[in-house]
Amino acid sequence: MSRFLKNGTIMLDTMPSIVAYGSAAGRMEGEGPLGSCFDYVSEDSTFGEGTWEKSESRLQQRAMEQALIKGRLSISDITFAFAGDLLNQCTSSAYNMRNNGIRFLGLYGACSTMAESLALASVFADDHPGTLDLAMTSSHFCSAERQFRFPETYGGQRPPTSQWTATASGCAIVGDHAGPPYVKAVTIGTVIDMGIKDANNMGAAMAPAAYDTIKTHFENTGTAPEDYDLILTGDLGYVGSGLLRDLFMQDGVDLGERANDCGMMIFDRERQDVHAGGSGCGCSASVLCGHILPQIKSGALKNVLFAATGALMSTTLVQQGESIPGISHAVWICGNQT
Repeated sequence: MSRFLKNGTIMLDTMPSIVAYGSAAGRMEGEGPLGSCFDYVSEDSTFGEGTWEKSESRLQQRAMEQALIKGRLSISDITFAFAGDLLNQCTSSAYNMRNNGIRFLGLYGACSTMAESLALASVFADDHPGTLDLAMTSSHFCSAERQFRFPETYGGQRPPTSQWTATASGCAIVGDHAGPPYVKAVTIGTVIDMGIKDANNMGAAMAPAAYDTIKTHFENTGTAPEDYDLILTGDLGYVGSGLLRDLFMQDGVDLGERANDCGMMIFDRERQDVHAGGSGCGCSASVLCGHILPQIKSGALKNVLFAATGALMSTTLVQQGESIPGISHAVWICGNQT
């Protein structure tokens, strides 16, 4: 059974396994540095659909299908699905799930949704042996731009601090202790608001939340940065990643080369015009499921702290001059049982 530590960290006694995982991405993401890691890459951004919202739902379905195929599982094997996305009322996830009969819990954590869904699925699997629980999220550049900023055809200017919403999805299926990757602990974040009001600078809005959650995780588990091969945030981008390092340096803690960010990994900032890097909950989900989990399974990585971050903004409130709250959840994923 899961046991609570102080201040939001849950240690998982059975250390459930991520038994299968799948990823899907758009063409631009497939042309990036991690393109060969994704299980499915579309030739375009439509995924064969007539609207961007339907395209994102199909994208998410592709990631789920890949996870099931790789795990030699069927829809009927899944107990619960924890999934969400960036769109109003999590419609991409709901429409993906509407015909498959899986018991569905819709989540909204903005770009933190992959860590949130994986944390919940892992805790549930730890407390209920014999279940297989699915964690999943997605984002699509065009559907997100239409909802949060401007339609593609508007041609608005993007400042240097802005990030490019990844057209991507990741799906992880958690079950009984059955080999690496294992989930050892999760740390649930608190909402942090430092007064950032610029919707084109989400890295600055989210970095304090990432700092708070990662620092809390270290304190609660008695670990330090050097205990991890990789401390992976998503998606702070270039601006937020630098702020996170600065916040830890104020404590005398150097995250060093072990710290990286999914928004910095999925695109080539010199070759692809993405300004401060990638964003969107599908960014960290696809990097985790397409690139990181295979390395943990193979033994190339032994301890990874995955701390996805979300800007919990509302299009309406931002237009009213409100600041942007941030959230981050962390999942400790490892390659052995100790």
